[in-house]
Amino acid sequence: MHTLLIEDDDRVARLITLELRHAGWDVHWCNKGRDGLSEAIGGNYDVVILDLMLPDIDGIKVCQSLRQVSDTPILILTARDAVVDRVRGLDAGADDYLVKPFATMELLARMRALTRRPANVFHQDDTLKVGPLELYPMRHEVRLNNTPIELTRREFDLLQYFMQNVGITLTRDMILDRVWGWGYSGASNIVDVYVGYLRQKIGLPTDELNLVTIRGVGYVLKYENPS
Repeated sequence: MHTLLIEDDDRVARLITLELRHAGWDVHWCNKGRDGLSEAIGGNYDVVILDLMLPDIDGIKVCQSLRQVSDTPILILTARDAVVDRVRGLDAGADDYLVKPFATMELLARMRALTRRPANVFHQDDTLKVGPLELYPMRHEVRLNNTPIELTRREFDLLQYFMQNVGITLTRDMILDRVWGWGYSGASNIVDVYVGYLRQKIGLPTDELNLVTIRGVGYVLKYENPS
């Protein structure tokens, strides 16, 4: 497995590199954000480990830029432990978030979990359509009755998951694992918060669509064809 480590702290980078190589991972290390972004775009990596506090460019910008052109799993590794920082990182396109100091065993477990996930490879004809609601993965575009709806990446991923499972109740744990990533340990009500965002932005319920709360379990996207 090939790993790109973007980390400016020499001590931390050496420790991670040593432990990962001992576990059988191949590691390439960049200590600046711009160099790391260029390497991530041009290279072929299974996981990118990204620090947020880099000397030349904020890690969030690196994450956003990489996510626009690549589906390579991104694991943010940082000392920033506030909930708002976790949310920013995940909204920027990260697949997981681990706070320093960390246990090497947990880092390796999260990396293995990320590489087990199927790649998010889409084609132009992978449009999802549920009644008047349309989602275009390649264009990161959502339309309701042909009217564009602006969503953050996390909102988009959440809606996509619901649209892929119309009529199926998704538990909060299922949603957290699929949309936020294995081992997410931020705010416990994050799913409820983002479901609220979706309802507000899409204007649910409509005559045909409704994002229904299943009390104590999770949510289900319901569609009733009026015809």
